[in-house]
Amino acid sequence: MQISYDAYRIFYHVAKFKSFTRAAEALLSNQPNVTRAVKQLEASLGCTLFVRSNRGVQLTDEGQKLYAHISIAFENIQRGEEELALRRSLGSGMVSIGASETALHCLLLPVLRQYKAAHPGVSLKISNHSTPQAIAALKNGLVDLAVVTTPLDAPPPLRALRIKSFHEAAVCGNALSHLAEREISLTELSQYPIVSLGAETKTYEFYSQLFADHGLSLRADIQAATADQVLPMVKHDLGIGFVPDDFIRSEKDQGRLFVLNLKEEIPPRFICMVKRTDTALSPAAKELERMLTEQKSADAD
Repeated sequence: MQISYDAYRIFYHVAKFKSFTRAAEALLSNQPNVTRAVKQLEASLGCTLFVRSNRGVQLTDEGQKLYAHISIAFENIQRGEEELALRRSLGSGMVSIGASETALHCLLLPVLRQYKAAHPGVSLKISNHSTPQAIAALKNGLVDLAVVTTPLDAPPPLRALRIKSFHEAAVCGNALSHLAEREISLTELSQYPIVSLGAETKTYEFYSQLFADHGLSLRADIQAATADQVLPMVKHDLGIGFVPDDFIRSEKDQGRLFVLNLKEEIPPRFICMVKRTDTALSPAAKELERMLTEQKSADAD
């Protein structure tokens, strides 16, 4: 039986929209042509595919059976076309990302490595921000995506998606290594110099709240500009710092850093991807969004 692709394409759109008029609009045609094509298809197949009712156009039993097969074929064709179009669009372009230091090292860098391997023609612009700075850059349209850590404020039209949880530990250098030999409370810890991020950061806000929850005040003797500056300061015995587990694994192996056994539990934090919901992402940025979303772990729900 010789039935053209166009005939099935018209049938698919009429069945999908349940309307000859809407199908004609989607096909950039007109209703008489669509109606004529459907009648010719029904004649070729020897059955009625559609019936008209007060609710519009409805599929007959035969039409439903045909649509079950045709819809799979057409949707597969559409996905194939979209993949090819995406490959063409990912041959060039640029994606700009606002990222906090912790998010960069604990999540983003491995994803960017995979992204560049798959799409070498796309340029990446990474801005190293605190969480509030990255959110502000996203609001102002300076970056396509923000990858930051909690706590964060993302009011509409922003939307934040938790991707990965992470834990932090209190650490010290050689001068205070004796503290690592026993359990230590936040009250005792607060008596020693503390290295922290600046008071304008969400990390400082997080630890201020942790101390406040235990009736204490956070007093940072040294304020670092970025998270990766805390470890060198701690290793040089300038005080006790709170850093992500991912930052300290290699340092512990070298005996240059000591993890304190803190009596109080430090709640987990999350790395989040934040985007605007009122602006469409470019194909290159949308592909990075997809790859980041694939990293979402169960404990981030």
